[in-house]
Amino acid sequence: MLLLQSLKPTGFTVASIVVAFGGFLNGFDTGSVGAVTVMPQFRDTVGSISPTVVGVTISMILLTGAVPSLFAGQLADRYGRLAVISAGAAGFGVGSMLQATSYTLGQFIAGRAIAGLGEGSFLGVMNVYICEIAPSKRRGRLASIPQLLCAVGICLGYFTCYGTVKLQTSSMAWRTPFIIATVVSVFLASGCYFIPHSPRWLMQQGRRDEAIQAVEWLGIQQAEAEKDILCVGSEDMAQESSGMVKTMITIFTRKYRSRTVLALFILGMVQLCGIDGVLYYAPTLFSQAGLPEQTAGFLASGISAVLICAISIPAAMFADRWGRRTSIIVGGIGLSGTMFLVGIMYAAKAVHRTGTGRWIVIISIFAFALIYAATWAMVGKIYASEIQPGHTRAASNSLAQGLGFFTNGLVALITPIFLANSAYGAYFLFGGLSFSTLVVLTLYMPETRGEPLESIQDVFSKPLRLHGIPSAVRRLVHSSVPSEAGSLSGGSSTELADIRHARAVHSLASAV
Repeated sequence: MLLLQSLKPTGFTVASIVVAFGGFLNGFDTGSVGAVTVMPQFRDTVGSISPTVVGVTISMILLTGAVPSLFAGQLADRYGRLAVISAGAAGFGVGSMLQATSYTLGQFIAGRAIAGLGEGSFLGVMNVYICEIAPSKRRGRLASIPQLLCAVGICLGYFTCYGTVKLQTSSMAWRTPFIIATVVSVFLASGCYFIPHSPRWLMQQGRRDEAIQAVEWLGIQQAEAEKDILCVGSEDMAQESSGMVKTMITIFTRKYRSRTVLALFILGMVQLCGIDGVLYYAPTLFSQAGLPEQTAGFLASGISAVLICAISIPAAMFADRWGRRTSIIVGGIGLSGTMFLVGIMYAAKAVHRTGTGRWIVIISIFAFALIYAATWAMVGKIYASEIQPGHTRAASNSLAQGLGFFTNGLVALITPIFLANSAYGAYFLFGGLSFSTLVVLTLYMPETRGEPLESIQDVFSKPLRLHGIPSAVRRLVHSSVPSEAGSLSGGSSTELADIRHARAVHSLASAV
């Protein structure tokens, strides 16, 4: 309620919430499918399955979700953002229905594959639409709504399974979550026909009159829209629909490469921190840490989901006050720290069915999920969408989202295998990847909070500079320094070492 009051519900808020139900579908599946695969009722229907098959089953929706990244952006540029979102939601609904009616593991996996194709389509475009209809000062809050609804979906997914698992003799125990997902998919697919197209997309199509009507429906003041949403650069206005190959070549040309690579990196690497390993396999993680009963694992997972949902509300409300870089840095420190702590506890064999060790692990898993929900989950998708120019935004963001699906699928695939063979290996791996991501983004991620989408492009029109080192060192990096044997021959060995280091960093930046 506080979030809705802060957003002052208007047309653009309503449109953002409708589209953001794609985030709910993503979260609901994440929160339910891991619990479904450990239900005895599910095993009674499809038979016993190994950890590897569990990984394949759960990750299938993510692996196939990466496929639409090759064309969803181009389709969104040609037919509109809402057309792709609606079609993707319909595909997700078909896949959910196949899962709900499954009597064999093959049909269940096929349903997840089809649902993945739909999910990959609408998730890759959803944030683009919201960023394009949002006034600059509210873009962070509006673009965070999908992640907030994702947290709500995770919570409801866990508790749906916590409730239905008590249906001891009925397959409805595991079918119910997929029936719910089908209903929500229908709502999203049909809801897209009652909200307007992105005014920015309409402007790029040369349909200014329709763009003005869309702005009026969205409830944005005309004067404000003229300075932002309706102010599309001549470069974007001149663009025509291109083929898939040409578009892919364009987003990797020198002019756009830094933005594309940064979007790919942030959406790919923030998933490799291991969040889907925690969310999909929360009951298994809590059981491994010392909660013996299946219902206790479900309940602990549900409590973590409630906390994730709770912390997502202030994170969404303050998304336009906290800087993007601040969220990345604070989140990276917390995520890598908690992963390393759990890994150390297992490596030291300090985790048992009783004692403080198990509670340290359980609390750390809770903390990891909460930190991710409040920081990286919010910032990653917003940032990847807002750093792109209009005519490459959908294609680049869709490709980045596809990479995120692939890395998510990789995490979902390897986590049960790691846990079955090494109690600590996965935690050290995810901790190391989180820390590496933190270092790179601290160095190369410009701040974009509060800037109009068109103004953000000016930052990337200049050579990518280092953002995470002191200004004195940056001046050394970017200045024309004479040779060490020349004017600096009288310098101290410390000065020369500093310059050598600065030149090395500069070479790395140039290479990137």
